[in-house]
Amino acid sequence: MILHAPRKRPEPWREQRAATHHMGMVCLLAIEYPFEWLAYLLSRWSFLEVLEYLGSFSILIAVIFYFSESGDRLKQKHYQAWQVINTAQGKGGSGGRIEALQELDADGVPLVGVDVSGAFLQGVRLPKAGLTRANLNAVDARNSDFQKADFMEANLHSGNFRESNLSGANFQEADLGEADFCSANFTGADLSGTTLDGADLGNTDLSNLKWENIKSLKGASLQQVRNAPPGFLDWASAHGAVTSGGHSDCQ
Repeated sequence: MILHAPRKRPEPWREQRAATHHMGMVCLLAIEYPFEWLAYLLSRWSFLEVLEYLGSFSILIAVIFYFSESGDRLKQKHYQAWQVINTAQGKGGSGGRIEALQELDADGVPLVGVDVSGAFLQGVRLPKAGLTRANLNAVDARNSDFQKADFMEANLHSGNFRESNLSGANFQEADLGEADFCSANFTGADLSGTTLDGADLGNTDLSNLKWENIKSLKGASLQQVRNAPPGFLDWASAHGAVTSGGHSDCQ
């Protein structure tokens, strides 16, 4: 928007002085009058108009560059998130990994092969995350959301997933041995080829569970599970799982 515009030529001093009767106003007019002429002369200077056009043009250029570099900024954000995750490998605590993982997942970045073993990720929200071949060994991810996440060939051994939402998740060929899934939601989850030896699935919701091709569940606790598919508990008991005869400590 160009603010520069030619100004009207100031009236002669005598006419302005004659129209002013109050002495105080005359003093103010005497101060103002030279500036009126200065503003009038500058308004006729084309150089100032050119400067205004250049200022508007520079804003346009800045906007164009801002949007043209948006992809680079997104890559930089993802790079920093991965740096947080990789730097904290092998360390306890969160180390900023919860926010980094959620940020990457929200942007649709696959988390294939990510290593967060031993990390504290309680309450992490990663619905539909691509966690194929990820290492979540001994991770603490209680009360988390992994709805429809892909854990294919992932390592969840000895992890803590109590009260987590695992509905619709894909665990094909994953290692869930010795993991704690007390009171978790496995509705519609796929356990094809999954190893569940020693896992605790007490009080879990197993509605529509895909269980027919489970690889192994020797010593797994299935006490007080809810909505188990027909025939599952009998098959699990015959293959070494604990389905009755005790009281689960899952709440």
